[in-house]
Amino acid sequence: MKKTDADTVRFQLDPANLPPLTDAQKAELEALKAMPDSDIDYSDAPSQPDAFWQNAERGRFYKPIKQQITARLDADVLAWLKSQGKGYQARMNAILRREMLATANERRRA
Repeated sequence: MKKTDADTVRFQLDPANLPPLTDAQKAELEALKAMPDSDIDYSDAPSQPDAFWQNAERGRFYKPIKQQITARLDADVLAWLKSQGKGYQARMNAILRREMLATANERRRA
């Protein structure tokens, strides 16, 4: 059975307008708050040696929200992007992100 867009349920959560906590959730949070650190069971999250964290990357699995836009590009720029193969929009996004981060780094150093 092939799924269609009509089969997909979408839910968007607004972090600025979260639903209120239930009484059960509030009670659970209060119980956790009252619990001393020594009573917390860390067995399902073992500690890692320092070597494990040497190559850790912050935000590795962060996936920014995409926003659809209409942009006007010079024809030769668009032709060049498309000539590089499939995924020209992702490539354009990567080029813009690289420039954005470079500019942010320059400002931080200044």
